[in-house]
Amino acid sequence: MELGLAGKVVLVTGGSKGIGLAVARAFLREGARVGIVSRDTRNLKQARLALADDGAGVAVARADLGQSDEAEAAVEQIVRQLGPIDILVNSAGAARRNPPESLDSVAWRAAMDAKYFTYIHAQDAVLKRWVARAGNGDGPPARQVGAVVNIIGTGARVPHPSHVAGGAANAALLLSTLGLGQYYARYGIRLNAVNPGYTLTDRIDHTVGHEARRLGVTPGEALDRLSAGLPLRRFGRPEEIADVVLFLASERASYVVGAFISVDGGQHTVF
Repeated sequence: MELGLAGKVVLVTGGSKGIGLAVARAFLREGARVGIVSRDTRNLKQARLALADDGAGVAVARADLGQSDEAEAAVEQIVRQLGPIDILVNSAGAARRNPPESLDSVAWRAAMDAKYFTYIHAQDAVLKRWVARAGNGDGPPARQVGAVVNIIGTGARVPHPSHVAGGAANAALLLSTLGLGQYYARYGIRLNAVNPGYTLTDRIDHTVGHEARRLGVTPGEALDRLSAGLPLRRFGRPEEIADVVLFLASERASYVVGAFISVDGGQHTVF
């Protein structure tokens, strides 16, 4: 399927590793120009090297997206290097898992700062540019002005005792994505969400380690138990998440607005 992504300018927050890096690579292979944002300069350098063979037109910006002014500056930097942004994919930030009895006001706020506000700040900076580009929003939009895909997580819909604070941040992000998707569609701007399940990235080590401590088993045993409980009997690959993101961002998904797709191998069949 031709996705029509060649020449598009894509901003991927958290694009220096894990799912974000897989998304950046997939867009480059489609002929897009990609900007990646991370707060870790070393990760950005490593990502640039890793992406060198996948396509031309990679730009990087260092920013702590938990700060709105840094998010705005990072977006402006990518625009100067690559041109106006067409697609935003948010993959930055992850809330830590905590036993419920350890949660306090600091942990609750940290979860929101880590996952919710990192996405919202980048999104706000891009949306205002798109609205200015779109016009007044009267009548059916003639074309796609922009597309946002927020990579959230199944914790947005399915509670887990060790991920209550992070799940609450995910749920807030999912609700805001769907609600804003309904509003901004009039401008030719589509917002959608992807909810990955267990995925083979470095973040999974924290999840497996937490489960090992909770169950009193080794990390290897915890990994086997988690995998055995999945319908496909395996964790997802970052590339499998990226494939869904690319479709939602493309004009092949032009009538998909305010939706979320779970990419979890059938782990949670919620509706």
